[in-house]
Amino acid sequence: QVQLVESGGGLVQAGGSLRLSCAASGRAFSSYAVGWFRQAPGKEREIVGAVSWSGDNPAYTDSVEGRFTISRDNTKNTVYLQMNSLKPEDTAVYYCAADLRPSRVVDGTPDYWGQGTQVTVSS
Repeated sequence: QVQLVESGGGLVQAGGSLRLSCAASGRAFSSYAVGWFRQAPGKEREIVGAVSWSGDNPAYTDSVEGRFTISRDNTKNTVYLQMNSLKPEDTAVYYCAADLRPSRVVDGTPDYWGQGTQVTVSS
């Protein structure tokens, strides 16, 4: 069992930055792949990016490539999403999610989800 808690959301002007954190509790979190997802009002949830258990070679959706960075500190059981050059279209509730099976993270069906944190980017 893994519990995930996101933090770091808020209101920021376009062009600004935020860093989201996903703090995990539970056994062997360092073995889990983790994804960041977002859902904007009236839209389907989409994956933002994902990282393997080791933190190597995170992958991103095209719309955030070059602006967002995922990292993890397994000593702190925490995964981060650094968001730079934010745009109004990045406004959404952001979720982290985890699964021992990376394919489940990639296809959007991981077992464990956080409660989400709101990110609002004003123009």
